[in-house]
Formats: sequence, structure tokens, C-alpha cells
Amino acid sequence: MTLNATVSQKSPLPGRGIAERLACAVVQPVLSRVVRRIASRHSSLFARLGPHQSTDFLIDPIELPFALHLRPDPQDLVLRAVPRDAAPRAGATIRGRFMLLLELIDSEEDGDAAFFSRDLEVSGDTEAVVRLRNALDDVDGSIAEETAAMFGRPGRAILSRLRRSYIPS
Repeated sequence: MTLNATVSQKSPLPGRGIAERLACAVVQPVLSRVVRRIASRHSSLFARLGPHQSTDFLIDPIELPFALHLRPDPQDLVLRAVPRDAAPRAGATIRGRFMLLLELIDSEEDGDAAFFSRDLEVSGDTEAVVRLRNALDDVDGSIAEETAAMFGRPGRAILSRLRRSYIPS
């Protein structure tokens, strides 16, 4: 089953491809560290995904200069920043504002409400997205807080500032 909702996106700017690739290169070491830590601390996530462990998810925070490619396969775990024009073919795509996506990871926002209000776009294999959502719902604590804590005081300060500036639509 495939569902789509619309989220507005900015039009491409000259030089954007170079900026996207540079942003991907800068953020990739952080993403690699984060995905290894989350996977080691929350290995039960994989079991909840069942056959969708090998699904390629494209997570697209619309205001960032890149998207994220996630393959939650414990034998071949991938979380990488990708320029949108070089994104791999995804089994499922999740698109929305960065802070909405972050709040959804920690179950602090209602994914159904975000979808039906068109703040969140889901396309492709919706069963895979539901499995991912259910797996994240089962995590005790906050993945965002855990990730911020990996970077000490600066990480916690950045997350706090992001959360204070976030205004749900």
C-alpha cells in the first residue's frame, strides 16, 4: 500500500549540489557514530522491524541540505547523509520538517496527525514505515537525548535550543 501527502519544498538554488555534498561530508562522521551507538544500546529495534530490516528508508528533513539513507539491517547497518539528487532508490520515504522528524523518533509527536495535516509525507512501503515507527515507540527513553548526550554539554545545549525554537504547525 502506498500513501502520499504533500510537503512544500524550496526550489533548487545555483550551487546547491556542491553545498549538499559538503554538508553530507561534514555530518557523516557524526551519523556513523550515532547509528553505531543506538544500534548497540537498542538492539531490540531490529527484531521489531522483522522483514523490513533490509528496507532502504529515505528520511528527508526538508529544510536541511541533504536527506538521510537508513537501512536498519544489523548485518549491514547504514545511516548516511545523501544529496537528494544522489539518493538511493528507497523502499519507503518519510519527509517533513527536521524537528517534526526528531519529535517523531521520540514519540513526542503524533505521526498520524502529522500525516493527515500534511506536515509529514510518507510514500512507498507504508508497512515498513509503520514497523519502524512501532520499533521506535518501544524504545525506553529518548533517542534524541541519548544522541545529544554523546556530544556532552554542547550536544545537550544544541538539542535544547532546537526544541525551544520548534513550533509545531
